Amino acid sequence: MNIPGRVLEWLSGELEMPHTFLTPKTGAAGKLEGIGILSRHPFLERKELDLRHQNRVAQFVEVEIEGNRLVLANAHFYWPTGESEIRQEQVDLLLDWLEAIPGDPPILVCGDYNTTPDSTSIKKMKQRFKSAYEAVHGEEPEKTNPIPLPHAKSFLVEILSEMGGQFKLGDLAINIPGTLDYIFFNDRLKVIDARVVFDQPKEEGSDIYPSDHYGLAGEFEFA
Repeated sequence: MNIPGRVLEWLSGELEMPHTFLTPKTGAAGKLEGIGILSRHPFLERKELDLRHQNRVAQFVEVEIEGNRLVLANAHFYWPTGESEIRQEQVDLLLDWLEAIPGDPPILVCGDYNTTPDSTSIKKMKQRFKSAYEAVHGEEPEKTNPIPLPHAKSFLVEILSEMGGQFKLGDLAINIPGTLDYIFFNDRLKVIDARVVFDQPKEEGSDIYPSDHYGLAGEFEFA
């Protein structure tokens, strides 16, 4: 989420979700990017977690809906895609963090995991949670990445090179289709529906999309 562009504030107004929680990335990157949660329900609690690599972070909020507690967590994990011990460490940090929440509440975990369903990181998540899309459809979506954003690869090479790495276009896997984004839920919730969203351009013939990944949406009820 772009911080200088005040994207969270804009979305809050457009979606009529007045309660927002912005968690900037750690270090200097936090001046530019972060992750956010928007809600129509007031937050009873807000917490942040440093995922320790690549300035990545996680966050969660707790709300009350019709007398029921609900914890909503959000995270953005290590990139590039593929098997990664760093990402596995980040997933372990997240799982331990959520496990420590008292009272065994209903939990939703949303995020860009930057890895596919066959990876160790996603298998770890599925040991503790269910994937909403998979629970409804019997499998994960064909892909949530990539979308046809113009010049995406050359832009990423430029950014990564500025960070001190030496990269070539062939090193990047961003054009390999796959599911990198997920909504997970625990057994205190029941999924009603899950679907891919934001997979269409602004208008026919346009290359403008809401994000560099497709989105996922889900509907749930308390179990």
